[in-house]
Amino acid sequence: MNKKWAVKRLTVNLTSGEREKLERYCAMTGRPATDVIRELLRSLEVEKLEKAEENIEKSENVEKEEVSGILDSSQQTHVYW
Repeated sequence: MNKKWAVKRLTVNLTSGEREKLERYCAMTGRPATDVIRELLRSLEVEKLEKAEENIEKSENVEKEEVSGILDSSQQTHVYW
C-alpha cells in the first residue's frame, strides 16, 4: 500500500448489487476498488453545494427582511376619512 494514501481506513457497506457493480467496473477497467471509490469521492461537487446553500441562505435573509419591512409598514396606524 502506498503510504501517502494510508491516512484513514474506511469500511463501506454495500448491497450485493452495488458490490457486483463495483467488481464488474474494476474488472473492466483493471483498476482497484480503492482507486475507483477515491475518484468518485473526488468528483463530488461539495464546493458547488456549499455555494448553493450560501446563496439560498442569503436569499432567505433578503426575503425575511422584505417581509419584515412589509409587516412593519402594515402595522402603522391608518387614518380613514
